[in-house]
Amino acid sequence: MQWETVIGLEIHAQLATQSKIFSGSATTFGAEPNTQASLVDLGMPGTLPVLNAEAVRMACKFGLAIDAEIAPKNVFARKNYFYPDLPKGYQTSQMDHPIVGKGYLDITLEDGSTRRIGITRAHLEEDAGKSLHEDFHGMSGIDLNRAGTPLLEIVSEPDIRSAKEAIAYVKAIHALVRYLGICDGNMAEGSLRCDCNVSVRPKGQAEFGTRAEIKNVNSFRFIEKAINHEVQRQIELIEDGGKVVQETRLYDPNKDETRSMRSKEEANDYRYFPCPDLLPVVIEQSFLDEVRASLPELPVQKRERFEREFGLSPYDADVLAASRELADYFERVNASCGDAKLAANWVMGELSSLLNKEALEIEQSPVSAEQLGGMILRIKDDTISGKIAKMVFEAMAAGEGSADEIIEKKGLKQVTDSGAIESMLDEVLAANAEQVEQYRASDEAKRGKMFGFFVGQAMKASKGKANPGQVNQLLKKKLEG
Repeated sequence: MQWETVIGLEIHAQLATQSKIFSGSATTFGAEPNTQASLVDLGMPGTLPVLNAEAVRMACKFGLAIDAEIAPKNVFARKNYFYPDLPKGYQTSQMDHPIVGKGYLDITLEDGSTRRIGITRAHLEEDAGKSLHEDFHGMSGIDLNRAGTPLLEIVSEPDIRSAKEAIAYVKAIHALVRYLGICDGNMAEGSLRCDCNVSVRPKGQAEFGTRAEIKNVNSFRFIEKAINHEVQRQIELIEDGGKVVQETRLYDPNKDETRSMRSKEEANDYRYFPCPDLLPVVIEQSFLDEVRASLPELPVQKRERFEREFGLSPYDADVLAASRELADYFERVNASCGDAKLAANWVMGELSSLLNKEALEIEQSPVSAEQLGGMILRIKDDTISGKIAKMVFEAMAAGEGSADEIIEKKGLKQVTDSGAIESMLDEVLAANAEQVEQYRASDEAKRGKMFGFFVGQAMKASKGKANPGQVNQLLKKKLEG
């Protein structure tokens, strides 16, 4: 039987506010346990929450960026459940009246095609604390620093049909929230986490299958592996005569498997009701207009501009626009050298390779955009060849100065004097007289292979400094002559 996968994702983005959603406590990552939890966060009697206006602004920014409906009146509710890291016994969230309604996000797949993924809603809520199970000898520790941190929960429609599509969607959300400046997107620190709702159905069937929810997956690689494992598990279960049960599961990356955590709750299990301590949030049109005016150029717009303005291929434009920081770096390189294609090639090639090798973010690059642009200018004016440029780049990455300083200090300037190159070629041909005769006696196919030998010898003799274009041109003339 042919199966179709159906996936819906719930992404929790931690909003980049300076304080929590209902209190003045700090949200700094990595603080000592339980040093950033106030009486409000702990739900102590007599305390009252006060809504953080910046969290509302950030939610509206996201809503406008996905062309969604923004609810002019939205309401906070209490979601009741009992867990050690939830000191109040309820989580303040939004149920029937979320701040962001239906919207969409267009994603680009590996083959260059695009798909539109519907977004059901995005609502504001507070995070819970964290249970720690290591180093407590059979007990659990509770760190409430995270309790009350503002989250935006982004719920997709069940429009995703494969793990690859799911990754493309999560990456698009990740890029968008970073472009908007509403979330740092640091998945290792839990700033962006994903719950994956996965089901399968026979191809052609309209009705959805029973879904399982995989909770709190926090890396692109694990999201893909978790979905693929869960799809395979469900197909094998059904084909063996079993039934998929609606439940919450956890993904174990060490064993590359999902395992049952608890039966899946329905909304009524949480006994939602409007929060009596918080008034409805009324969003006026003037506020929305102000937020809309503050929106930056978004990833899709930047990608289209890179293609239109710089003549980049769709692939190059997509890679460079995927990160706001990378796009800004590329534009600064291009401003320095005035050659978008060369700038794109160096940023996506040597620079990206260096950053991957050193496990650095673009903001930590040891080669500044201006340095790289300056080096590309020396390639364009034939001061150095592409091969020598790689040596210059390595020296810049090692902190040895600008391209001009390195070229001067190491004597790397390209030889473009035709007379000097001709003299050097005469020596190379004289030293390889036998090969010259073979070349002249050969047919075109063999000549092509042998020509590369002479070019190699010439570049070796010039220590890589001879202009390759001139070497090719003059060498051909001498060999043909």
